[in-house]
Formats: sequence, C-alpha cells, structure tokens
Amino acid sequence: AVVSTQSTGMNRLFGTSKAKGPAPNLTDSIATLDGRGDSVEKKIQKLDVELKRYSDQMKKMRDGPSKNMVKQKALRVLKQKRAYENQLEGIRNQSFNMEQTNYTTQMLKDTKHTVDAMQSGLKEMKREYKKVNIDKIQDLQDDLQDMMEDANEIQEIMGQQYGMPDIDDADLEAELDALGDTMFDDDMSYLDAAAAAPTTIPGSSGREEPAASQLDEFGLPALS
Repeated sequence: AVVSTQSTGMNRLFGTSKAKGPAPNLTDSIATLDGRGDSVEKKIQKLDVELKRYSDQMKKMRDGPSKNMVKQKALRVLKQKRAYENQLEGIRNQSFNMEQTNYTTQMLKDTKHTVDAMQSGLKEMKREYKKVNIDKIQDLQDDLQDMMEDANEIQEIMGQQYGMPDIDDADLEAELDALGDTMFDDDMSYLDAAAAAPTTIPGSSGREEPAASQLDEFGLPALS
C-alpha cells in the first residue's frame, strides 16, 4: 500500500508518460498545411472585399476628418492583409518543400521495389538456368541434323530408277533439239477436211451450220 501511495504521488508530481501515437507522415502534414493555407487565403479575400469598400467610400468623400477616419481603417485592413500574405507565402513554401521530399521518398521506395524485383527475377533465372543442360541441347541439335540428312539420303535412294539404259546426256540434248523443229509438222489435213465438210446434215431442217471461222482447232463448233 505504501508503494502504491508513493507511485501515485510521483505520478502527480512528474506526470505519466502518454502512449505514443502513430508517427506523422508527409502526406498528412502536407494536407494540414494546405488546409491552413486555404483558410488564410479566404481571410485575404475577405480583407480585399473590405479594402474595396473603403476605397469606394474615399472616392466619394471630400478631404476631412471623416475621410481620414476611413483611410485609417483601410490602412489597418491593408496591414492585416500584408501579414496574412506573408503567412500564406510561408505556408505554401513549406508545403512545396514537403511535397518535394515526399516525391523523392516515394521515388526511392519505387526504385528499391524495382531493384528487389530485378534481384528476385535474377535469382529465378539462375535457378531455371541450372535446369538447362547446354551439352544436351547441342547433342539434340546434332541428332536432329543427322536424322534429316539420313532421311534425305533415304529419299534419294528410294527415288532411283531401275532398268534404264545408260544414255549419254549429250545425245539426249541433241535429240531434243531436233524434235523442237519437227514436232509440230505432223499431218493436219484432218482439220482441212473437217472445214470442207457440208454445213448441213441430210434430213435436217436445213439450218445453217456454224462457219469454219467459228470452229475450234479440232473442227468442232466453238463455244461462245
């Protein structure tokens, strides 16, 4: 009980430590500064309206005590406006600096995330590379090439002709040249006979048959 009483007395004298809340972050701080800046900016706008009212009053007044009184009010409002403008400039500068810091911090985080991803990808590549045997791949390519060559050789063997006389290629070429001049000199008289044949058939109605110019190369009516 004595210890408890002493502890209570110490707490009253020095206070108790409060639980620490979450650490402030730049985003929340920037939002707070922007809100404060907006509030100051609204005050400046109100002072502008008041200054305009005093200015319009002085334009309509003659020189004298009344005008001087209005002038003093306008100077007081203008002094307040200048003070708020200085505050606003400081707030905007702080907000800008914090935004730059926040941007740089986020960029560094993104860079670290990218580097971590690249390192993880490199480890994965190395792990998969160990599963690949280059010598086996090369042997496989060589085997495939040998199989293709063997297949082509088999096709050549299977395509050989049997029982053909051994004829000189020069003789074959000479014979081919000789045929080129005479292969179309055969008797074509059957076409002339077909052209001279009667154009009507006995017992027919006497309808005129197609002219020779309308016959094809075999003596038959040409199709239109």
